[in-house]
Parts: sequence; structure tokens; C-alpha cells
Amino acid sequence: MLVPWLSDHGGSPLLILLVALALDAAFGDPAWLYSRAPHPVATLGRLIGKLEPRFNHADLSHEERIRSGRRFAGVLIASAFVLGGVLSLGLRSVPGPGGWLLEAVLASTLIAFRGLHAHVAAVGNGLAQDLAVGRDAVRHIVGRDPASLDEHGVARAAIESAAENLSDGVVAPVFWYLILGLPGLFAYKTINTLDSMIGHRTDRYEAFGQAAARVDDFANLPAARITGLLIALAAAVLPGADGRGALLVMWRDAGLHRSPNAGWPEAAMAGALGLSLGGPRQYEAQTVDDAWLGDGRREATPEDIRGALHVCLAAVAAMATGLLAALLS
Repeated sequence: MLVPWLSDHGGSPLLILLVALALDAAFGDPAWLYSRAPHPVATLGRLIGKLEPRFNHADLSHEERIRSGRRFAGVLIASAFVLGGVLSLGLRSVPGPGGWLLEAVLASTLIAFRGLHAHVAAVGNGLAQDLAVGRDAVRHIVGRDPASLDEHGVARAAIESAAENLSDGVVAPVFWYLILGLPGLFAYKTINTLDSMIGHRTDRYEAFGQAAARVDDFANLPAARITGLLIALAAAVLPGADGRGALLVMWRDAGLHRSPNAGWPEAAMAGALGLSLGGPRQYEAQTVDDAWLGDGRREATPEDIRGALHVCLAAVAAMATGLLAALLS
């Protein structure tokens, strides 16, 4: 491990991650807690929203916005890294196993598998009732215009979101914690939140959010490819899924996606389920003519959403098994 203090409070990084994954799976983000206390990511989002107008002035030129966006992103990411380091150092002074257990609790709040599963399952359940209910559920997890989606489009959007967020919300946080400990995890979540808020190609953010989007692409590069492999591994052991197809479609089609990272888990999921994902989609301000990933059915259904969630669950189980094997070796 690159962070020397990780073992000082008696907890292996592998053990901390296993406990964090278990806590997230068991409790997720409890409503009773976060109705009384702010969630760390929500707090970060509010901070970004409050500070962004001070740095992103309408009277700045294009180049000035780029430079200001770089400073804005750099200061926030560096601050998050330092905060993670300070907290990690402070947890060394907690007696007994309390220090590493607290670190595991803190890490669990920045892993989002239970939340991912709940939101995607809500789309499947809603779509099984009525198209309007499915559209209402999917608007919480994708940026495209729900009114432009038919039943199959809603199902594909949910499946694509499950695959991409498995990478961003679960595998990437685990990866960066393993590499850089709590500082790396804090920095990654800041990068990811910045990209989700200002990394858009709109008049307001195309220049200012350029640095945030590029750093996010870099930060997610390893995790996206690991996630694709985990999806393929999961599909290889699940009845009705196709591990070989996941690998073949991922290798062939991942580069067709406009994102350098999202195509890897999405193409793997398409191959695993025998679907075609991606394709043209309508956002609020524009139509994006994306390529199709996979050569299977485009007529995705609520049953396919359930299949995607089974693949995601098996992929997380495979990752946890790998962490446990490394811990015991």
C-alpha cells in the first residue's frame, strides 16, 4: 500500500474495505440518519454549488474560465485529499479496534452499491406497473429526457446506469482506497461529484468544467476496465448470462462509446445479457447519436433489469471474494 499509516490503527485496508462493503450492503444510506445529519457527498455537492458561481463568472473569457475551472477543481480535490489524511491520522489515536472500525464506517458512506441497487430496482418495478411510473423512476438516475423513452428505452437506460454506476459508485472507490487510503477515497469522490455537477458540455460549464471532466476520466480509467472484467466473471457463473459474450462485446465495442470509460462496463453488460445498449438518446438540450454496444436485443424489459442487478450483485461478490482471499493469503 502507498499510504503508510493505513496499518497503524491495527486494521488491514482489505479488512476495512470488506467491513465497509458489508455495512453498505446492510444499511446503505439510512433515511433516519441522513434526515438528521448531512450525507458527506450531499455536503460536498452543496459546497460546490455555493462556490462555483464565485469562480465561474459570466464575464470571463473562454480561456479564463478554463483556468478558473482548473484552480477550482484542483483546490477542492487537494483539500479533500488532505482532509482524508488528517482523519486517517486522527483515527490512529482511537484505542483498540475503534479506529479502523470508524474508518470502515466512514468509507461505507462513500460506497454506493445498496443505493444503486435500490434506484435501478425501482425502475424495474415501476416499469412493470406502467410506463409512466418507470419513466418517473428512471429520471432519478439518468440525465436523458424520460419522456423520449419507450418501455425498452427506459429499461436500457436503467441497465446502462447500473453498469456505469457499478464502476463509479463501487469499484472505483474500492480501487482508490486500496491505492491511497482514505485520502484517495475522499479525493476520488470529490472528483466524481465535481464531474457530475460541472463536467457538462453546456454553455455554462463546457470551459469551466473541462478540467473536472478530464480528471474524472483519468480517475475512472482503471476501475471501468476492472468493472467490465468483473461483469464478465459474474456472467460466467450466473445461469442465463454469458461471460464469453461479455468479454467479446466489451473488447469489440467499448471504444465506440463517447466516454473513454463508460463503454467498458456497459458493453460488458450488453454482452452478458444478450442486449444492445446505448444508441441514440435525447437529452434536454440535444440529441446524441451514440453507437450501439452489442448486437443482441434492443427490446430490453423489466426482466432484463433484474438480470443486470443479479450481474452487479455477483460482480460485487466476486470483488469481495478477491479482497477476502488477499486478506487471508
